[in-house]
Amino acid sequence: MAELGGQGGGVVADPRGVLRQGRAFLDFFWDIAKPEQEVRLAATENLLRHLKEGRKDDELKYTLKRLVEGLGATREAARPGFSLALAQVLQAFEEIPMCSVLEQIKEKHNLEKVKKKLVRNAAFGNFFGVVALFQSGRLIKDRKALLESIQLLQQLAHHQAHLRDLPRKTLIDIMSEVPEAVFEEVLFGILQSDLASAFTSPDNLHLLLVGIQKFPSVLKPKNLKKLFGSPTVVNEKNIPRLVELLQSAAKSEKKDKKLPSVVFDLLQVSLKEGAFELFWKEGVEDGLLKEKSGPVSYMCYRLLGSALPLLSLDQLQMVLKGKVMQQYGEHVVTTQLPDRFKFAPEMEGYIDEFLNSCDDLERQLAVIIGFSTLTNQGYPVLSSSSRVVRHLQPVALQKYVDWLKDMFLRPDFDCCLDFSSNRQKQNQENVNIPQHKIARLRKWIIHRLANIIESPVKKEESLVMDISRFCFFHAFFETKKKTSQICEANVLPSDPLDEEAHSVAENYFFGLLQTLNTLTVLGDTAKAAALREKHIHGVTADGKLWIFLIVEYANKLLSSEHVKAVKPFTKGQRDAWERTLQSVKNLQKKENKSDSAKVIAFQQLLLLMAIHLFKNQSETMDILSDLLNCTEKAFSKEPKKKKTEPGWVEVMVEILLSLLAQPSLLVRRISKSVFVRICPNLTKRGLQLILDVLDPYQEQNEESAVVVMEESEKKIKSALDTDEEGSEDSSDEGDTEEENDSEDEEKNEEVDDDFRTQLMNVLQAGNALGGDESDEELDDEAMMALDKNISALFAEQQKRIQAKKDEKDRMRKEKILRRDFKIKVLDLIEAFLTKQSENPLVFDVIEPLLRVIEQCMSSDSDKQEIDFLQKTANIFKNSLCRTKQYCKRVDALKEDLHAFVERLVKKACKHTDSSVALYYFSASLYLLKVLRGNTSDKSSTPPTPLPEKQSNTIPQACQLLSTGCLDMERVTVIYQQALTQFLTKRNSALTSSMFHDLFRRFPIMCKPLVDTLVKSITAGARQHQQAQACLLLQKVLLLRELKLFVTEEEWEELIRESISQVTESLKMVGKRIVKADKEKVAKSLELLNILLKIVTEQKLHVKLTELDKVLVALNQPEGIGNSARLDSLYWNVMRWLNYTKPKKEKTANKPAQEAEPLKRKKKGFLPETKKRKNRKKGIEENGVAPVASEDGEPAAPEEQLLGTETPKQKKGLVPGSSKHKNQNRGVRENGVPVAGSGEEAVNGGDAVADKKKKKKKNMNRKRKGDAGNEAEQVPAAKKTKGSVSQETQQKQGKTNQQKQGKAKKKRKEKKTPVPQE
Repeated sequence: MAELGGQGGGVVADPRGVLRQGRAFLDFFWDIAKPEQEVRLAATENLLRHLKEGRKDDELKYTLKRLVEGLGATREAARPGFSLALAQVLQAFEEIPMCSVLEQIKEKHNLEKVKKKLVRNAAFGNFFGVVALFQSGRLIKDRKALLESIQLLQQLAHHQAHLRDLPRKTLIDIMSEVPEAVFEEVLFGILQSDLASAFTSPDNLHLLLVGIQKFPSVLKPKNLKKLFGSPTVVNEKNIPRLVELLQSAAKSEKKDKKLPSVVFDLLQVSLKEGAFELFWKEGVEDGLLKEKSGPVSYMCYRLLGSALPLLSLDQLQMVLKGKVMQQYGEHVVTTQLPDRFKFAPEMEGYIDEFLNSCDDLERQLAVIIGFSTLTNQGYPVLSSSSRVVRHLQPVALQKYVDWLKDMFLRPDFDCCLDFSSNRQKQNQENVNIPQHKIARLRKWIIHRLANIIESPVKKEESLVMDISRFCFFHAFFETKKKTSQICEANVLPSDPLDEEAHSVAENYFFGLLQTLNTLTVLGDTAKAAALREKHIHGVTADGKLWIFLIVEYANKLLSSEHVKAVKPFTKGQRDAWERTLQSVKNLQKKENKSDSAKVIAFQQLLLLMAIHLFKNQSETMDILSDLLNCTEKAFSKEPKKKKTEPGWVEVMVEILLSLLAQPSLLVRRISKSVFVRICPNLTKRGLQLILDVLDPYQEQNEESAVVVMEESEKKIKSALDTDEEGSEDSSDEGDTEEENDSEDEEKNEEVDDDFRTQLMNVLQAGNALGGDESDEELDDEAMMALDKNISALFAEQQKRIQAKKDEKDRMRKEKILRRDFKIKVLDLIEAFLTKQSENPLVFDVIEPLLRVIEQCMSSDSDKQEIDFLQKTANIFKNSLCRTKQYCKRVDALKEDLHAFVERLVKKACKHTDSSVALYYFSASLYLLKVLRGNTSDKSSTPPTPLPEKQSNTIPQACQLLSTGCLDMERVTVIYQQALTQFLTKRNSALTSSMFHDLFRRFPIMCKPLVDTLVKSITAGARQHQQAQACLLLQKVLLLRELKLFVTEEEWEELIRESISQVTESLKMVGKRIVKADKEKVAKSLELLNILLKIVTEQKLHVKLTELDKVLVALNQPEGIGNSARLDSLYWNVMRWLNYTKPKKEKTANKPAQEAEPLKRKKKGFLPETKKRKNRKKGIEENGVAPVASEDGEPAAPEEQLLGTETPKQKKGLVPGSSKHKNQNRGVRENGVPVAGSGEEAVNGGDAVADKKKKKKKNMNRKRKGDAGNEAEQVPAAKKTKGSVSQETQQKQGKTNQQKQGKAKKKRKEKKTPVPQE
């Protein structure tokens, strides 16, 4: 290793020796240059490991040489890769001299000697070389190398066209790491020129600023004065030049969207020199902001955000009231368009970071109040839902809340930095500016207060209650006289709240109430932690409901003489209020005795309605009185007195339905929670009230709910209620689109006859006034009278058109509201099905849901209708049909449920839409599951025990045999009729998947219905139905549970009858398989494949002679020969009968064709061999004669020709070849059985193995070219020797002799070798 220094890292002595060591070492350098960062890092680690383990000088020298060369690589990804690798090598091997490596870099990438084309690569080579030396960590220790590196960077700084500001930035990075002593002794001298020219470029200024902060004892004011004539950087003389440099830096960094480092360093130096106020006012506000350019403005905003952690309290207050803040506010207001760049999220990030890192309460409060007082005509620019308050400390948060409340009561715009945009200045002539500002500020403050409770800031219960009381008081009460007993009435508002301010506070309060209802338990006590673990929401640490505390506070206000309600209560309303409080107290006493969840739900609903008395007194009174009566009956132990009197559950359901029509999300959530609690007590009449809402034929009964929704919607639109759902916007958009459509339709409408008649009468009357002669013109009076009459007529017609339009629009909106209400009612249905799945009332829900699905399928499909349909279908499938829990008490309902099943199946059969029929059929299967899962009281005999073998193989076999309450005879007739209709009716809505689902879920139904399937193979209405019968029978036979319900004799008879039916079905197929028959034949062959497999594997005694003949006859060129799929299915079946698919030799005709001289084809004429009369002749000339079958007819062309066996057949790999001759004497080699063949199903040869062998053979054939096939051909007589029967050889003796003679001629022609691929 010591030799490295002497040689200066020069040329490797024996590079060949390094290269001979293998590719692994050289591959490291290839991987270092790859673009993938993971590959480069792994290659660098592997290279270091290899060098450390080997410790070979020649390898290390070669490594340095390759890495230095790679520094100037053309590919951009390779250069940093080689630089990093060189840095790691220098760090690992400290014995390598830094100066020698630097000299090697300079020598390899010499900027003076390199060609002009390669100047860029050489510049990057030098730069990345210095970066590698710096990253190694050894450059700071070697002063000589450090000095030379700095000089090299100064030289590279002139190549800005290629390197831009990279050398300067690297120089700054190196200088920030250098110790002060080294800087003073080594670098200060060579950097004096750069430091002296600090005001010429941003990079030189940045270098000076870093030096001042890093080496204050070297760059003292005295030395600074020597360098550029002033002891400080930030002074009045240098401000203009600093502004120019900062503007240049802002424009150079605009793409990066970050604060330039030089600007932040200048801020720090100004703070150090005590000149921050001068820098901010003269340099930033009066300098940078004057240039109205985006990059400079954004740089000022970023400087403001970055300066927050560095400034003192006084400096913060100066900055937050300055011009930068005002311009930032104008930017936020004017960039509301979606395609404009918005800086507000970035500024919020600066505030969030400052509040998170700052521990000073005063500074935290100054910043949050400073941004809250940046207002646009009274409305603060900071979002009222900003999450930055989550970092405020509890004391600062309390002070901030107090400041917000004080600003709400006594708005002080003198402490605000208020501004108006240009458009606002133009439109403010007719606006009461002070009142407008106060209203906007109060709206923001009340939302800000409500949002503090929602934000995840650490807060105490006292703060939450304080904010809740404040919002409630100013929403519903006013102060008549100051009093210290009520905190909110201790200070009178400087400007009284008007009706709009109360309305805004009211809307935000109900949003706050929703937050309180879902608020987790606050506090650090053990009791609070226990409640949090139980996921209890909406209560305090001592278990009280938040809403109850607010009602108590409201009761205190009602009892006070110093305040008055905005909407005073009447005597009846006050009595209802008192009664509600008493009912809640009674419920609280029962909370520990009875169901606590039910008690809490009723409490919440009562308290919520009590608070709604302040909002809408007339409507709430009726609901509240009914609710109080229901509550008393629900928790009373006395029985119901009158039968005609509706039960409390029915009344409660009506109340909940009316509450669901409210726009308040809180009301709907509490209503749903109450409904879940009363579900166990739900009666049939109460459930019917809910189902009547969904009934498409009873929509006229829902107008009252629609009216409530319309009125509430108008109020919400005017008051911006934050508690409403966001779905109304989309419906409004739909409204406008439909209005435009209706206008277009009205333009195209023809004028009605009445209006035409009236117009003609007016015109005739005008002519009569003008005189008897038609040629005379009307005078002015007559013309004026005519115009007046016509205008009145058209005005009346326009009113009629507008009235029609309004009526149509009203009906459309009612339909939308009604549909929205139904979607909300579906939530109650879903809750009932989920919580009470074992309730017999579930059966009453099935038909209403099916009617809704059926009606929605046939109606117009707008978006809302589709959503309604999807939600109904999901509830029907998931909450009803697929539920694992169902009613277990149906013995009394057994007869009704069987009738219900019959009714559902008949409706499914009668329906024309298969998608709707599927839901009816699924409902019948659900009822089957319920009936089978219940045990009848009359039949107490246990199911028949299974043999041990079956019980081990089939899970839950006992349950499969059990029928429960099912009347098998009745159910069998029902589904047998449906199955018969499906297979005999031409247009049926039923599908095979429905019956497959029936057989799969209820295997007990397979045995009674399988005979219908077997008969329908031939008795089906059309080929399609016959194919479906084959498909269903195939699925049934594959069910292993089927064998539990049949004996061995019945099983064998089923297989025999199935094969017989398929045979008869295939007989009906003609010689030419038409398109309609293809599906039937395919399904029949698939079924046969299963049947023959069962026969072979289970060794059943089934005669297959007739099937054998039918299948052989089916193999015709006009039939399955043209379909690859049918051909594959056919030969899959034939393998079970020990037949082999013949192999087609495509190259058999080539030798005869080559022997003939090439003739030019005549256009428009067929070749001689293609003509019908010469086809047979052409085959005989090629040496192949047609083979006669058993009946004496020629065999089909698809069958394998004699004398063309493949090598695999010769070797005995294929059944039916000569090697298998002794085993299968009754079968010929060509796949046609002889007369004495066996009648039983025999020899289940492995079809899968044959398929694999065939595939392998085809692969081998593909590897050989056509020329190779021709070269390998031998006389056919030799191939067939010993492999054909004696009878066939005698018949074809002449043909074989002709083939032998022609084969000799071919061998003479093929003496020249044919090249093989």
